[in-house]
Amino acid sequence: MSSQLRNEADATDDPLVWTRDHTPLLQSFGEEFGREQPFDGLTVAVVSHLEKKTGVLIETLHAAGATVLFAPSEPQSTHGDVVRFLDAQEGYEAFAEEGMSDEAFEAAQHALLEREPDVILDDGCELIAKAHDAHPEIARKVIAGAEQTTAGITRLEAMDREGVLAFPVYGVNDTPMKHFFDNVHGTGESALANVMISTNAMVSGATAVVAGYGYVGRGVARKLRGVGANTVVTEVDPRRALQAHTDGHRVMSMPEAAEIGDLFVTATGSRDIIRAEHFEAMQSGAKLANAGHFDVEITLADLEEMAERTWSPKAGITRYELPDGRHLDLLAAGRLVNLTGPYSQGHPAEVIDMTFAMMFMAAYDLVGRHTDLEPGLYNVPDRVDREVAERKLATLGIDIDEETESQREYSEDWRHGDSSF
Repeated sequence: MSSQLRNEADATDDPLVWTRDHTPLLQSFGEEFGREQPFDGLTVAVVSHLEKKTGVLIETLHAAGATVLFAPSEPQSTHGDVVRFLDAQEGYEAFAEEGMSDEAFEAAQHALLEREPDVILDDGCELIAKAHDAHPEIARKVIAGAEQTTAGITRLEAMDREGVLAFPVYGVNDTPMKHFFDNVHGTGESALANVMISTNAMVSGATAVVAGYGYVGRGVARKLRGVGANTVVTEVDPRRALQAHTDGHRVMSMPEAAEIGDLFVTATGSRDIIRAEHFEAMQSGAKLANAGHFDVEITLADLEEMAERTWSPKAGITRYELPDGRHLDLLAAGRLVNLTGPYSQGHPAEVIDMTFAMMFMAAYDLVGRHTDLEPGLYNVPDRVDREVAERKLATLGIDIDEETESQREYSEDWRHGDSSF
């Protein structure tokens, strides 16, 4: 067999080929830190949606010397081809399989923790919370952690307030290189793409209700309006509500929005956002989707109790027929619509490349300085965030200006009294 044909044959068995082509940051880290081996001798646990981009992150960590253990952060977003490909190689161990039950999902995370990882890279604070709650002796041995989601940061902030964290954790979600791109553009584009593919219904001209106007909600609302939807935002925070208003969206309460919405997308990171009283007000055919982390934003128990009949008119859609003749259509069983639907592929690789670059660099930075930090939740240092941004610009071939000496002096002189600069 010729070398070209052999390479093409090998590629057909490798589910990560395309994603590697679109993750230049992770590829550059793999090359650079493959020589440095900063994680040599360390076991790194990765909990995330086990699809192709996560597979490339796992490869990059291993290239940098780590033994990598990985488990899902959501039981229905696991891609079996990725898990099997990595698990068959030395240096990786999977605690996952495609189509896991909720019970198997929980058991897998506990089994991973029993392997006593040195570093935890988390999604939703799944592993960090379990380590402290059920395996405190293991948590005390962990040297560092990082968290990439809004929901996870909320849990970590509660743990930090209670003073229970046993090791330093970087809140990657809150750093600019994560929330300006992944949360806004990544979730916005992937959620909208999967709503449109799953339903094959017009979004242009429809009234789309977005619950929550954090970074994710802003991205979802912006993308929806960009394809012609009439956007409505619901919020509990008055400042975010004002921001949505000044960004051009209609703002109202969920009881008001329930009466007029054609499509509802939850993006709050909280729970019970759309409940029985809202379902009762909705028009027949309303579509419900969740872009928050867990499957608790749409109260499924209420919907199931109200329905006379439940069935699936189309892959990835559950129809709830109500006693008064109306029906409501739920996408992806109320789980993450951009990751767990039948056509879901998650965020575009180019944007998740930045998020996973931040997770990698958070681990790298903390491994080098964890002995200097007390246990607790920390912001990612600005120098780390800037380094990733500079490297991303380099991969795009984009040049920017450098601050001049006079500009630096001007910014540091609070008096601004000398005009001779």
